[in-house]
Amino acid sequence: MLDSNFCNIAYLVAAVLFILDLKWMAHPRTAVRGNRAGALAMLIAVAATLLSDQFRVGQGGIGWDYVLIGLAAGTVIGAGAALKVKMTNMPELVGLFNGFGGVASVLVAAAAIVEAMRRLGEGSTLDAQLAVAIVVTAIIGSVTFFGSYVAFGKLAEFLAVKWKLHPWQRAVKYGFIVLLIGASVLYAATEGFAPWAIVVVASAVMMSAILLSKKDSFPALNQLKILSFAASLVLAVLVVMNPNDQALFWALVAVAGLLGVCLTFSIGGADMPVVIALLNSYSGLAAAATGFVIGNTVLIIAGSLVGASGIILTMIMCKAMNRSLANVMFTALGPSADTPDADEVYKHVKSTSAEEIAMMLEIAQRVVIVPGYGMAVAQAQHAVRDLANLLEEKYDTEVEYAVHPVAGRMPGHMNVLLAEANIPYDKLREMDDANSTIETVDVCIVVGANDVVNPVARTDPKSPIAGMPIIDVDKARTVIVIKRSLSPGFAGIPNPLFALDNTLMFFGDAKKAFTELIAAVKES
Repeated sequence: MLDSNFCNIAYLVAAVLFILDLKWMAHPRTAVRGNRAGALAMLIAVAATLLSDQFRVGQGGIGWDYVLIGLAAGTVIGAGAALKVKMTNMPELVGLFNGFGGVASVLVAAAAIVEAMRRLGEGSTLDAQLAVAIVVTAIIGSVTFFGSYVAFGKLAEFLAVKWKLHPWQRAVKYGFIVLLIGASVLYAATEGFAPWAIVVVASAVMMSAILLSKKDSFPALNQLKILSFAASLVLAVLVVMNPNDQALFWALVAVAGLLGVCLTFSIGGADMPVVIALLNSYSGLAAAATGFVIGNTVLIIAGSLVGASGIILTMIMCKAMNRSLANVMFTALGPSADTPDADEVYKHVKSTSAEEIAMMLEIAQRVVIVPGYGMAVAQAQHAVRDLANLLEEKYDTEVEYAVHPVAGRMPGHMNVLLAEANIPYDKLREMDDANSTIETVDVCIVVGANDVVNPVARTDPKSPIAGMPIIDVDKARTVIVIKRSLSPGFAGIPNPLFALDNTLMFFGDAKKAFTELIAAVKES
């Protein structure tokens, strides 16, 4: 067993590695090194904790068998996700993993209450500082878990949808609801259906009703957000005043879970990068609060780093959409009464073919590709790379990529997909950098993007996306938009870019479209 001095030194080393991890992850050239530093830091932290005198694993504390079972389960889940989950499914995986952190924090807080009462004995009460830490952990952890489940469900397209679900989607959606209601009713029965147990059941029923909805908004949803937030605060005060009452604790967890569902359920796909960043911050804050509960220094440090970096990223995402966090959380993005009719906007849309685009690319000196969610859905990143390589080799064309901060479903989503296709990082241009030279671009190819290239954000002050920074592709000499149809983006408004004189629409699946373009360029 490690004494406290050795354990603190190990925690210090882990903390330094966590900080270096964040620094190195800020650039693709050092990201792999950062990833390894973070993994090593976590290994040191876990090993030091298990071998410390405080937790006494195998010596009057928890047995090594439970620890090994937990390690094995985590290894199987983590390795399976790393090997099997595609890059295109990374947003929902990130959302799900955020939820794991939240539920772990809630369970640790519950265990801390039981352990503290066992040590103190009957008639004693918890220390006020510990009670406050437990309450904070319960609220943030529960909001994170249930909010992350909703984000996962919306990204995996089985929550708030009207279409028929795949068998696995039905199993996850309805299985979670059955488990949620079943667990709450079972808990209430063991408590003799006491008043606070009824609160748990009522919260579970309301959450289930929301999760079964086929629309992501309904009357009084914002009022329910405010009510569940107020109820969480009241229950938090009651738990601090009566820390021995475990029924109050679970009522707080249930109501905070309802708050998490309400906060996340109305948020659409356009705002998902903000939600993912915010939930990531929540999971870090929950971990930091858990560190105070169990007296673990490195957990406080690591959780604070994640919480701070997550909230900074959230603010960056909000700025990239010209929206406040409150607007994202309480206002659904959508068309207004002043939104023009799509039929009127699209009267002069011109379509094109792969052969016609190939002739344009033959004489183009500079081409910029703007990736969007449509590229992710079609898994077209490798085909995009192949076309770029062909243009560079055959015509010596300068090909670059303009990436909007909120394109996709999580921060850096497009960067991740392009990196998977081994596209050099120095070819990626941030929005402001790309806009500074966009007028010199001969051909700009938009792949499945919509709202992030909609010029009404710049020209129409009454538009729902007015003021949102966009990539000014409409200023390029020729714009090729690859989309399945003229359907609107997640903002729900038509895009006049599609009908401009310098724009041509190439309708179809992005991967198929680029395959056709590659064949046409080779034949030209």
